Amino acid sequence: MISQLSISAPRQGLHEITREVAAVVNESGLREGLCTLFIKHTSASLLIQENADSAAAHDLEQWLNRLVSENDQIYTHTSEGPDDMPSHIKSTLTASSLAVPIVDGNLTLGTWQGIFLWEHRRANMQRQIIVHTGA
Repeated sequence: MISQLSISAPRQGLHEITREVAAVVNESGLREGLCTLFIKHTSASLLIQENADSAAAHDLEQWLNRLVSENDQIYTHTSEGPDDMPSHIKSTLTASSLAVPIVDGNLTLGTWQGIFLWEHRRANMQRQIIVHTGA
């Protein structure tokens, strides 16, 4: 089964989407298989990360923003604003797709793991994620 999630990301940073993905898995009726996610954008990414302590997300966001800063004089792709080229670099360093096994109809995430959309732009963005569930 293939579904598309439309996720609103109101700000730059990590946005947990575990519930939305789990709902798609539940709707699919698949008991065992694989859930594959793909984000259809070049300035956002997907991540599996700790969801118990929001400080982990904050620290990751701060670290990546320090690693890939805005307004670097080396950038020539600047027509869409100072956060655009850094967002492309950040998405290159992270992931555009994820795969999570499905067992007994559930995502097999660890106790403290969640699925996140990592928005790299500062503006409110609407992101499209393809979710494939299959045996």
